[in-house]
Amino acid sequence: MKGSWTTEDMPDLSAKVAIVTGANSGMGLEVARELARKGARVVLACRSAERGRAAGESIRSGIPRSQVDVLPLDLASLASIGNFVDAFRARHHRLDVLVNNAGVLLLPYGTTEDGFELHFGINHLGHFALTGRLIDRLLATPASRIVTVSSRGHVMGRIDFENLIGEDGMRYSAARAYGGSKLANLLFTYELQRRLAGTATIAVAAHPGGAATGLGRRMVDRRIYRAILPTLERLSQSAAEGARPILRAATDLGVKAGQYYGPSGRFGMRGDPIVVRSHRRSHDEAAARRLWKVSEELTGVRYL
Repeated sequence: MKGSWTTEDMPDLSAKVAIVTGANSGMGLEVARELARKGARVVLACRSAERGRAAGESIRSGIPRSQVDVLPLDLASLASIGNFVDAFRARHHRLDVLVNNAGVLLLPYGTTEDGFELHFGINHLGHFALTGRLIDRLLATPASRIVTVSSRGHVMGRIDFENLIGEDGMRYSAARAYGGSKLANLLFTYELQRRLAGTATIAVAAHPGGAATGLGRRMVDRRIYRAILPTLERLSQSAAEGARPILRAATDLGVKAGQYYGPSGRFGMRGDPIVVRSHRRSHDEAAARRLWKVSEELTGVRYL
C-alpha cells in the first residue's frame, strides 16, 4: 500500500450515501466536502442546525452539483440520536459510509442529557448508540464502512469501569476522561469488527494527528489553550490535512477490516495517511467485550 495518498486518489462515490457527524466545521466539514466532491450524497449530522445549514451552503457553493442534506444530531442525547435515525431512515434506504467524527476535548466536568460524563457520553456512547441504531441499514448496503475517529490521546487512556459515567466527580480529570473516551473508540471499533466478521460491512478507525480544528477552544482552561496554541500550530497540520486519514479509511478500496489510519510523520502528528498501530490496551479483547456489554446497558441499544 503506497504511503502517498491524496483526495485525488478517492474513487467515484456516485450513488453512495454517507453520514458525517460533527460536519459543521473542522475535519468533519472537510470530510463531508470531499465525499460530496466525489459524488456521494452526504448527510451532515450537526448539533447546531444553524451551523449545519451554513456548512451545507459552503459545500454547495463550492461544489454546485453536490448533494448535501443537513439533519440535527446531538450525541449528548439518546432521544436526539433516535430522532436523527428516524429522519435518516425516512429519506434514505442505504448507508454506505458512517463517519463517527464528532467529539469533545478537555471539557470541565459535566454530564449529558442522560447522565453520562461528557467525554465518554458523547465521544463513545453517542456513537455506539448511533451505529447500533443504523447497523441494519449498513449491513443491507454492499461493502459499507463504519469509520470511527480516535486520536493520539488514546495512549493515555484507561477505562475505569467503576466510574464510567463520571458519578465520582471528585476524582475527575478532563485529560483522563478524554483519553479514556478515545481508547473506547478503538476498543469499540475492534470489537465491532469481530462481530461483523463474515459480513460485507467493515469497521475501521482513524486519527488526524495534530490538526488545527479549534476543538480545544472549549477546553477546561482556556488560558492553557492560548498558551499552548503556538506550539500546537507548529506541530499541527490543517483541518483538510487532518481529514486525509479519515477519508482514506472511508474510501480507499485497499482498506481492510479493523485497520487504523493516521499520519506517517514523527509522533504521528502530520504526514501521509497510512496504517498505524494503536496502543496495546486498545487490543484487550476482554475489556472490549466488557465495554460493549456496559454500553448496551447504558444506551439501551442492542446490535443485531
